[in-house]
Amino acid sequence: MSQQSSAPDENETPRTDRACCTAAHTLTESELASDVQLLSALGNDTRYEALRLIADSDGEVCVCELEPALGVSQSAISQALSRLYTTGLVSRRKEGRWRYYAATPRTETILNTLDETRGESSE
Repeated sequence: MSQQSSAPDENETPRTDRACCTAAHTLTESELASDVQLLSALGNDTRYEALRLIADSDGEVCVCELEPALGVSQSAISQALSRLYTTGLVSRRKEGRWRYYAATPRTETILNTLDETRGESSE
């Protein structure tokens, strides 16, 4: 039976001792959780497309205007818009029985950034 030596071979380059540091970010737990919620809200086809339609409109949009464009029920759209509102991606106001939604400045920034970076990974 052969024994393996733990001594380095004379042809091997000796490893230098490196100090390892811990990766860190500057976000608070609350900011991190908020970002994850926002990204999760964008991770659904209906919510993302509704957000795009609202952001591309000239002002506020009613749920009834989104239904034909999205091809899902008014209830599904209302749920999507509620999630977008909770994450601060849309503002809303109620007039009678109707609710009107508009993109927030944060949404405009996020969507513009996505537009600007689209295709960069393939270059």
